[in-house]
Amino acid sequence: MPNFISEGYFTQKVVPRELELNGRIAKRSNGQIWKYCEPVGNHSMMTELLLKRASEVAQDADSAETSLLIVAHGTDLNENSAVAAKREAEKIRTLGKYAAVLNVYMEEQPLVSDWQKLTRTPNVVVVPFFISDGLHSYEDIPRLLDIPSCHPKPLGTLTGSLDSARDEVESTGREVFRRNPYKIGGRSLFYAPSIGTDPGFADIIIDQAAKFDSEAHRDRGARLIGKS
Repeated sequence: MPNFISEGYFTQKVVPRELELNGRIAKRSNGQIWKYCEPVGNHSMMTELLLKRASEVAQDADSAETSLLIVAHGTDLNENSAVAAKREAEKIRTLGKYAAVLNVYMEEQPLVSDWQKLTRTPNVVVVPFFISDGLHSYEDIPRLLDIPSCHPKPLGTLTGSLDSARDEVESTGREVFRRNPYKIGGRSLFYAPSIGTDPGFADIIIDQAAKFDSEAHRDRGARLIGKS
C-alpha cells in the first residue's frame, strides 16, 4: 500500500523498481503473491476528509465568503503528481460549499505564494495535501503564505534524547496550526494540518486494500466470462 498522496514518479517508477514488481499483481518464485495497490490519496474518501478538515479549522467562517485552497507540492518529475489535488478541487467545487476552491502548488503554477492574487474572499482556508506534517507544512508553506515565523528549533540545538528532541520540534512546529486565524492583507487566513494526519486515513488504507481484492476478483470473473 503506497502511503502517498498521489500517483506519480515514486509510485509509478521507484517503488515498483525497488520491489521488483512488473504489475499490480506479482508472483514470487517462493510462491508469495504481491499486490500493489493504488496510493491512498486516490481513494474517494479523500474529498470527505478535505471538507472535514477545512470545516474544523475555520468553524466560524461563512463558507459563502470563504475560498478553499488545496495545496500540493508539484514537481516536474511526473505531471501526475499534481493531478490528485486538481481532482479533489474540482470535486469540491461542484458541491458549491465554498465561494471558490483552488488547487495550488509549492513549485508549479498556480503557486500558493500567489494566494492573495488568486482569491477575493475575506476568508481563506488552506489545507496541505500531504501525507504527514513536517518541514513543508511547518515552515515552507507558512513562509509562502506570509504567515509570521514559527520555526521549530534545529535538532542540533536541543538537549536530551533524540526522541524527546523530535517531540519538541514537532510540538513547536504545530504551533502554526494553533494560531488561526491569521490576519494578512486585511483578510482572515486559516491554516490546517496536513490531510494525512486525520485519523480517518487508517480507514482509507484498510478500504483501499479491500477495494484492490474486490476489483481483482471482478476482473478475474470478467475474463472467465469472456473466455466462456
